[in-house]
Amino acid sequence: MADQQRTKAIPVTASASHPAAGEKPFHPYPVWTPRFWHGMPISVWARLVAEHRCRCSPSRWGLLATVSLATVFNSAAGALTTLTQGRRLRRAAPTPPPVFIIGHWRSGTTLLHELMMLDDRFCCPNTFQCIAPAHFLLTEGFLAPAVGWLMPAKRPMDDVVAGPDRPQEDEFALANLGAPSPYRRMAFPVTSPPWPEALDLTKLAPAERQRWQRLMRWFLAALALRDARRPVLKSPPHTARMALLAEMFPGARFIHVVRDPFVVFPSTVRLWRSLHHTQGLQVDPGSHIEEYVFAAFEEMYRAFERDRTGLPPGSLHELRYEDLVADPVGSLARVYERLELGDFSALRPALEAEARSMRDYRTNTYQHDPRVVAEIGRRWGGFIERYGYRAPPV
Repeated sequence: MADQQRTKAIPVTASASHPAAGEKPFHPYPVWTPRFWHGMPISVWARLVAEHRCRCSPSRWGLLATVSLATVFNSAAGALTTLTQGRRLRRAAPTPPPVFIIGHWRSGTTLLHELMMLDDRFCCPNTFQCIAPAHFLLTEGFLAPAVGWLMPAKRPMDDVVAGPDRPQEDEFALANLGAPSPYRRMAFPVTSPPWPEALDLTKLAPAERQRWQRLMRWFLAALALRDARRPVLKSPPHTARMALLAEMFPGARFIHVVRDPFVVFPSTVRLWRSLHHTQGLQVDPGSHIEEYVFAAFEEMYRAFERDRTGLPPGSLHELRYEDLVADPVGSLARVYERLELGDFSALRPALEAEARSMRDYRTNTYQHDPRVVAEIGRRWGGFIERYGYRAPPV
């Protein structure tokens, strides 16, 4: 359970762009460690590489080779999955309306996801299923244990436990299936534009948006064949897609987690630095990361504010990360009540035990750069005012 698997984070200080002296480095990712791209079919991988004209840093040529070899297997296994499971997927019962955990990166969505997974009435995709979405129905039983020992014990940017059976973002599955996704930039961070792509799906051409919807339905149908319980999906990009998701899945519920943006910004900069370091086929100097974080936040919340007014009553609940950490039991009780997620008393004992384990949990702290604090206040002022946050002293 999560209380046994999560370790305490050691407070560190960092500026917005660079780790402070003494900050813990990213957890090492050996060359043999599977990356998310190792689960792509060859057609999806070839298009991604061609889009960036195969501009791979020499130090990442080994990664390019291993991913390219893996995509051949993925294509064959995906074709076999379609052959053997295609009829079941086409005849699958409609997916129970998902519960979507949304919010900006580093806002506490992972914590909420882990807490909700204590409720055995829900399911979620795991890391292996999101790495190998095209064939996990056939291969998970033997391949997940085989590659699990190659994976790091913790995520590269923090002390959250990692592994093939851990809850994971469905956005990675969509990207690996070939859907438009902002996560594609992780593979080629240097030659990707310094603004988000495929975050707000209303900006896509109709054919691209329909392809995204088709692949999303396919993945959830495959997940339902493995586990028929109601899915809880955690993916920050879905914050910009509520209207489309509500249309696709009538009865869906949305839990929006917010956190102090003066903490979210440096933490997200560190997140993207770590992902580019571990997942990228290019060595990224990081010169565009700050602007990317600003731009993605702004686009995400423009779409969120646009979509929230059209949601059915009772389908969206918002909570602050700070309140979730201070009172996880009370916070979840309100979520269940407001969104009518079922009898909360069934979850309470496990959640109370988890809350006790969180009492000494400490998050990273950051040294605030006056320049960045001023820019956050200028560009994210509406969010700061809406959710009652204040600029830190600098």
